[in-house]
Amino acid sequence: MARFDKIQVLEKLRATAMVPVFYHSDIEVAKQVVRACYDGGVRAFEFTNRGDFAHEVFAECVKFAAKECPEMAMGVGSIVDAPTAALYIQLGACFVVGPLLNPDIAKVCNRRLIPYVPGCGTVSEIGKAQELGCDLTKVFPGDVYGPAFVKGTLAPMPWSKIMVTGGVSPDKENLTAWFKAGAFCVGMGSKLFPKDTLKNKDWQHITEMCRQSLEYIAEAKR
Repeated sequence: MARFDKIQVLEKLRATAMVPVFYHSDIEVAKQVVRACYDGGVRAFEFTNRGDFAHEVFAECVKFAAKECPEMAMGVGSIVDAPTAALYIQLGACFVVGPLLNPDIAKVCNRRLIPYVPGCGTVSEIGKAQELGCDLTKVFPGDVYGPAFVKGTLAPMPWSKIMVTGGVSPDKENLTAWFKAGAFCVGMGSKLFPKDTLKNKDWQHITEMCRQSLEYIAEAKR
């Protein structure tokens, strides 16, 4: 069962406005990355379903976070079908993210009052997701659409809450552009976790990048 309800999760996403997007097959590496992000101020973490037995790694990360990172909402990403969403919800997922919009996933998540954040590439898809009860929708891949798409969508649909994933990097210029365009939050993946950093187990570097990114975001939102 999710440790945080829908309202609590959305508030965490609003407050910090950044979600690390990460996958690793090694449970210990995944745990250390979760802790490093938490120490950097992150309060919502998306573990992606991208490898064999990913759900087993996720389950251990959820247990770890409950003890070591008590305010961290653990969510799952790269979900494309309802059965997989249900599996992760059973393992404690507080939110479910996908690269596409699947109405069947919305039904599963709504039944448990868990946020479903589907990937959308058109204004019509965003509108459909909202009809299905999705408070937050994801523009993906963000680097294909750019900040202008977010700004343009919010003009006729200012009530929309948009998460941007894909092409988001932990530098001031990039983050400022997204939030000045009106993004509600961003998902940040590989650029937050350089291969050399993971190889060298430089967890402090990840903590510092998270902290700096959150400062850039807070400044851009002011």
